[in-house]
Order: sequence, then structure tokens, then C-alpha cells
Amino acid sequence: MNKWKRMIIACASGTWLLNAAVSDAVADTLSHIKETQTLTIAHREASLPFSYLSDNQVPVGYAMDICLKIADAIKKELKLPQLKISYLLVNSSTRIPAIVEGKADLECGSTTNNVERRKQVAFTIPHFFATVRMAVRTDSGIKNWTDLKDKKVVTTRGTTTVKLLSERDKVRGLGLKLLEGGDHNASFGMVESFQADAFPMDDVLLYGLIANAKDPGKFSVVGEPLSTEPYAIMLRKDDPAFKTLVDKEMARMMNDGEMTKLYDKWFRKPVPPKGANLNMPMGFLLRDNIRFPSDKVAD
Repeated sequence: MNKWKRMIIACASGTWLLNAAVSDAVADTLSHIKETQTLTIAHREASLPFSYLSDNQVPVGYAMDICLKIADAIKKELKLPQLKISYLLVNSSTRIPAIVEGKADLECGSTTNNVERRKQVAFTIPHFFATVRMAVRTDSGIKNWTDLKDKKVVTTRGTTTVKLLSERDKVRGLGLKLLEGGDHNASFGMVESFQADAFPMDDVLLYGLIANAKDPGKFSVVGEPLSTEPYAIMLRKDDPAFKTLVDKEMARMMNDGEMTKLYDKWFRKPVPPKGANLNMPMGFLLRDNIRFPSDKVAD
């Protein structure tokens, strides 16, 4: 074996050992939190009303409130005199790596629990069930998916909607011109500026974007639901002690009525920054999940 081969093997071995060390260091989340007295929460910039930045650039939202309740449970369980909350901004593309690589302990946003993602991360009990529809301009004439033939359609990079739309395009032969936005605001902005004809996404996110648009009356949410998306807080795989604690607190909030109160706060009342009210009644799937809390979802 020549020296170059030995160097390559040595470098590869060193990289593997480093990755293994990083993995082991974050495998026991509760011990890490107790040692550092810090919980790191990954959040979104524009997933209203789940996780977004306020006018003061502070993460707020329905999912953020849930995660702060979980933080209180962690502090109590570990008997910590104080627990610092550290925030990490993520997007659709960086949220899973943030959990896998140990940069964050919880991802609190609008992330769908599906079989593909469960190969990399774990999920707690869902806090919302969305359906995929599309935002269009009210004067576009688009009412359903067949109306998208040869239209320009934007999706947000790294979301499950991309795959759904591609499958629909193949089955129906719509000839879609697919565009990508870096985040939900960018995708919706392309519809606002006539760069795209439609923006398919989870209905609740679309209602939030429209409610905060300059002229909400110019936009509508249309189309038969493409799928049901169970939103759940993401955490690392293979850490049963941490997941058990998180699941236990989620179930407590649901059984004690706290989850319903948080839902009403963010979906039935005006929310910042513009005082928009989504006025969305709780769907039957979430009502049933609150009655019988479970992290099992249909794939």
C-alpha cells in the first residue's frame, strides 16, 4: 500500500470517528441539556401562525408556545434552577439537518411527519393536520387542479408539496412549469407579482400568508385537497428518554385542555403582526387526536 492510499484511509477513518463522536455527544439529549442548562429550539421565519418572527424578530407562534411548554416540563424533570432557551433559525432545507447534526434539540414549526422523514428523525404527537391546496389570484380563473394546464406553479424548496405536485403533473399530463421559492414568503410573493399562477401548499399556511398580504381580497385558496399533512415537532431519533418526556408533556397539554386554548389563541383570534384572524375551526382529525393522543400517523 502506497503512502497516498494510507493517507486517504486515515482521513476517511478520522472523519468517521469525528461523526461518531458528534452523534454520541447528542444521543442523550436530556444529559446534554442538563449539562449545558440550555435547550436549543429550531424555528421558522415565516410559517404563520406556527413559527415566525415578530416585529421585534422574536420567534412566536402556535408551535413555539407548545415548545415553551415542553421546555418547562424539561426544566421540571431535570430539576434545573434555570433553563436557557437558545433559538436557531431554519428553513425547509436546513430543518432536518439541524436536528440530525445536533444543532437543535426540537424543531418547532410546520413540519409534516411522514415515513421518509422518520428514517432520519423522530416526531412527537401531531399538533395540527393540514390539507394541501393552492393560493391563486381571485381573478386568475383557477378553481381546481385541472385548471393549471400549462401554468406556472411555484413550490417552496424542500417541502413535501414538490413531490405531490410532480405526481399530479405526471398523472394528469398538465404540462406544469414548476418554479421554486426559497421560503413560503418568496413563493407567495411570486404569485403576488404575477411570476407564478399558483402556489400549492398546506392550506393553513396559505391562509396565513393571504391574511398578511397587502390586499388579502385579491387572493383565494382553491382546489380539492391533495393530501393530509400531520404537523409534529421534530426531535432526534434513537433517544427514547427524551421522546418519552416530550410525548408525555404533549399528551398532558391535550388532556388538560391547554392545547385547545393555544389553538384558539392562534387560529380563532387576531394574531401579530397585523392582527389577522385566520378564523379556522379545529378540524376533526386534530379534535380526535386531542381526545386520544398518539404519535401514529397514516402514511
